[in-house]
Order: sequence, then structure tokens, then C-alpha cells
Amino acid sequence: MELREIFFSNNIEVTDRQLQQFERYADLLIEWNEKFNLTSITGREDIYVKHFYDSILPSLYHDLKGSLADVGSGAGFPGIPLKIMYPDLEVALIEPTGKRCIFLNEVISQLSLEKITVVNMRSEDYARESVRFDFVTARAVAELNILSELCLPLVRTNGHFIVMKGPKAYQELENASRAIRVLGGTVREVREIPLSSDQTRVLIDIQKTSGHDPKYPRNYSQIKKKPL
Repeated sequence: MELREIFFSNNIEVTDRQLQQFERYADLLIEWNEKFNLTSITGREDIYVKHFYDSILPSLYHDLKGSLADVGSGAGFPGIPLKIMYPDLEVALIEPTGKRCIFLNEVISQLSLEKITVVNMRSEDYARESVRFDFVTARAVAELNILSELCLPLVRTNGHFIVMKGPKAYQELENASRAIRVLGGTVREVREIPLSSDQTRVLIDIQKTSGHDPKYPRNYSQIKKKPL
């Protein structure tokens, strides 16, 4: 199935320029994956569905305005597809692995994207610089009790942390309830969206409703050893 068909069949409007950017992104992902091992998903239609369509799901329920940070961006998901869909959105791709940052910068250059930066840091270190965003996203990074401490400190008050999870989402959400509360978050909505016949995406919308103790986030070793 063509990318245009996938978007249109899901009532997603996309311009010719956006389609061209997605197609070039797919080209780069396939090309660079041979040397950098960026993804196990290499079939073109699978890239369209399991990377591109999956990445833009948050835009179906939020009008993404202002700023967005993508924590553990990897090969750019969901940050770059969301940037393509929202050209005016200010985006920070937070990725600690240097070779992935090289790829991300190449994609930004090749797609002529503006108001998007690659941050070669761990998110907990970046959060200590007091940078705050309207939206923070994360996909396939860590379990939610750990991920909450990596992401919620980056969200401004009344902003949203949008988590993209798989079938274990509800158990992870239960395990993370204390962490979310301690870090000033409130779960607003949980949505299930089918991606394919064998895969469902669970979107968890956590709003930052209050501040948090400035001792958070801790160092990653502490977060991992003793999650909130």
C-alpha cells in the first residue's frame, strides 16, 4: 500500500511536499540502516505503517502547537514524522547515542526541516538545564515507571507527556502510578489504536498538573535501580 493511501484511509490530510519528505525519510532509513542498524523494520510498507503512521498518532488527538521534545528519539520516531506534519512546531530530538544523532542531523538536512534540533544528551541531564516543553513524547524507550522520571520533568505546567506503548501498557501504567503522581502528572486519557492485524498502539496522555521536587530527575543509575 502506498503511503498516501495509508494516510487517506485514516482520514489524515497530507500535502505533496509532506509525502515527498516522508518518502525521502524512508530512503534514508533504509540506506543508513545497513551501517548503523537503526531499526529492525526494513520493509517499505512496514516503515510506512509501523514507523510513520504510528508516529503521527498523537496528532490525531492533539493540535500540536508550541514545542515538543522526543525523548530517546533513536532514528527519529515519533519526533521527525510529527515535525513533518506540523512544520511550525519547535522540536528537540533528545538522543544520547552519537551515531544516531549523526543520522538525525542528516535527515533534518535532507528534508530541509527548520526549527528542529538534535540534543546529544541523556534526558535527565537535559532536564536539569530547566528546559521545558508543551509536549514530550517517547516511544519504546523504557518501562513507564522509569520513563516518567525521564520525561515529566521536561514538561511545562499544563503541558502533556504522550507515551506510546504496546500490550503491557495497562500494567506499566499501574506500576507507574506513584511516579506519575510524585512528578506532578495526572493521567487524562488512554486510547487504543490498531496499527495492523497483529499490533495495537496504546497512547497514554499524562498532563503535568503541578510542579515536582527539584531533586528529580535523579541520575539514570538511581532511576533504574529504584524507580519511584
